[in-house]
Amino acid sequence: MKELLSQIKNCNLCKNHLKDGVNPVVAASSQSKIIIIGQAPGKIVHQTGIPWNDKSGDNLRQWLNMDKTTFYNPELVALIPMGFCFPGTGKHGDLPPRPECAPLWHNQLITQMPKVKLILLVGQYAQNYYLGKNAKENLTETVKHFKDYLPEYFPLPHPSPRNNIWQAKNKWFELEVLTELKSQVNKILE
Repeated sequence: MKELLSQIKNCNLCKNHLKDGVNPVVAASSQSKIIIIGQAPGKIVHQTGIPWNDKSGDNLRQWLNMDKTTFYNPELVALIPMGFCFPGTGKHGDLPPRPECAPLWHNQLITQMPKVKLILLVGQYAQNYYLGKNAKENLTETVKHFKDYLPEYFPLPHPSPRNNIWQAKNKWFELEVLTELKSQVNKILE
């Protein structure tokens, strides 16, 4: 695992596509019990090199009812984005994750984590990649039907503060989805 993580950290496959340069951000261990697959690092994460080190990360930790010590312990939680580097900014926010990363690295990482009990698919990029044809017609329906993907996957919307409006419109998310998410995570980490 250490060798693989070193290869990822030194990857520069997409350097010609990354205006802000390469800085692959990932945290994992062969002992990880939960994998969180997100989109791609944002600008703050790119600068600090710490996954989910922003408002989205604060929201995600709140959803999980997890403190930073637990969240950043790779023996418990692996943090793997769909794109390992900050993709840059477009007209409506960050660009999509680079498409090269997941096919190149994900399977290699996941096969070295035999103790994983649950994979959280955060956002549509992770859900489309891992659920494929089994994903519902949109993210809302996929998240609403999260039980269809258990015990392997748990789909979630992106925890960006930009999604507060979505959460306000979908009260079931907090009442049903987050309640079950916290329960699943607590059982795994006990």
